[in-house]
Amino acid sequence: SGPALALAGPTGSGKTHLAHVFTARSGALLLAPGDLTVAAVGDRLGAARAVALDRAETADEEALLHLYNLLAERRGHLLVVARQPPARWGIALADLRSRLLTAPVALIAPPDEGLLSAVLVKLFADRQIQVGEEVVAYLLARFERSFAAAQSAVVALDQAALAARRRVTIPLVRAVLGEESPEE
Repeated sequence: SGPALALAGPTGSGKTHLAHVFTARSGALLLAPGDLTVAAVGDRLGAARAVALDRAETADEEALLHLYNLLAERRGHLLVVARQPPARWGIALADLRSRLLTAPVALIAPPDEGLLSAVLVKLFADRQIQVGEEVVAYLLARFERSFAAAQSAVVALDQAALAARRRVTIPLVRAVLGEESPEE
């Protein structure tokens, strides 16, 4: 197998955070697809032997192949971060496809109820909002089971609570979800 590891998972699942942890612990470069062109790969890489490429599925295929090959020559490491594993990218360049399909894939699955509940509590805490267990349970029963939906719900509830100058409660959640008026 080659120097690559693919990290795939839904939006908001922490992939970019994990890429940052990888770069901090390994001294790797963190690149975005816009940073990667065939002409710039060598300059971008410098003497580095490890790279994390966020949103890798949108990168220029030739540039990604060149990056892969340079890191393989250096016996380095490439972390490709994407929403889907490379097998689902529809890679046109045969050489790149063959290399990335041999890479192990670490898949972050959509959250179960327990994890999503903990994520909601953390997202509220990050915004310094205290909510009761009943608010979290009420929310869990009413929105899509995804990290992105949890983030969107917390942002909307924070904005509504600030605008109304009130706490996040079930009546406020109902109002934000369009289920009833915001009076308590």
